[in-house]
Amino acid sequence: MKALYRAIGDEGAQSFGVHSAEVVSTTEGALLDAYSQAVVHASEMVSPAVVNVNVYRQGSFRQRLRHSETHGTGSGFIFTPDGFILTNSHVIHDAAEIEVTLSDGQSISAQIIGDDPDTDLAVIRIQTSNLVSVQLGDSRTLRVGQLVIAIGNPYGFQCTVTAGVVSALGRSLRSVSGRLIDDVIQTDAALNPGNSGGPLVTSRGEVIGINTAVIVPAQGLCFAIPSTIAEFVVARLIRDGKIRRGYIGIACQNISLHRRLVRFHHLSSENGVLIISVEKNSPAKRAGLMKGDIIVNLDDYPIHTTDDLHKVLTDERIMKKTIVWVIRRTAKFSLEVVPEESRPPSAKE
Repeated sequence: MKALYRAIGDEGAQSFGVHSAEVVSTTEGALLDAYSQAVVHASEMVSPAVVNVNVYRQGSFRQRLRHSETHGTGSGFIFTPDGFILTNSHVIHDAAEIEVTLSDGQSISAQIIGDDPDTDLAVIRIQTSNLVSVQLGDSRTLRVGQLVIAIGNPYGFQCTVTAGVVSALGRSLRSVSGRLIDDVIQTDAALNPGNSGGPLVTSRGEVIGINTAVIVPAQGLCFAIPSTIAEFVVARLIRDGKIRRGYIGIACQNISLHRRLVRFHHLSSENGVLIISVEKNSPAKRAGLMKGDIIVNLDDYPIHTTDDLHKVLTDERIMKKTIVWVIRRTAKFSLEVVPEESRPPSAKE
């Protein structure tokens, strides 16, 4: 209609008994209806599977008297009919008790199945069946500018729906454990405290992200873990209760290398990873790595930052010989290290 008006002009439109304002209004109304219908459709599909996650921690008032306000709250969503729920790690981490409130108002105790602070994802479960559930979609199909809808429980307001667009793809976000999460989705769909763990969905109702973080001083800067990462993590958490990663036992920091050193050793970058400490009885200690060594390669993978090191030390390298190329003073040489399975900080010496 709007194109027709532009073609025939105001006088032509009036000759058909149609005023220009009516044409524009009809077109904008149709667009608004299409947008509204997309949001409504996605909301109606996914909202019944969205839950409120109430967390009580050890020593809280509830733990002492069994009656208390929640210590923490967040969101999650049911992804299997038999009660498996995906949420954020920071929502349920160190929880002594978890209570899930379904969309119909029913409250059920939940147990932690697995927790991965490095990706800020966790799986919990309620012991019930025949639940409304949603499945993870493919976040690789997302495009910048695409409509997305966030559903969660900000400040305890259950099943709140906000809409926006994909602002950017391939962002990196630092998790609470310090590890970098790659390929994070940036959106301007409004998120608030309590939205954490809720789904980010497309207009077709496909869950393509798990809402995880907001930059508080800013507006419209919100982030979600992509479903491609969540699929991998969920499978491992259900199977093992955790994500297995390689550990060699060093503390390190990023460093810039002198250009002469880069040219002399034909390095691919002017950056490397400086070892600032080596843990006792660790794989690195046994391999002969020392404080002051600069790691530039792990097998055939260039190491420019500590995040590169984390990416390469996957569970596939646990108990397998790995060649570490280091620069010590001015010499470049290799050492053989056998990564172990990553241990909790309390278990490390």
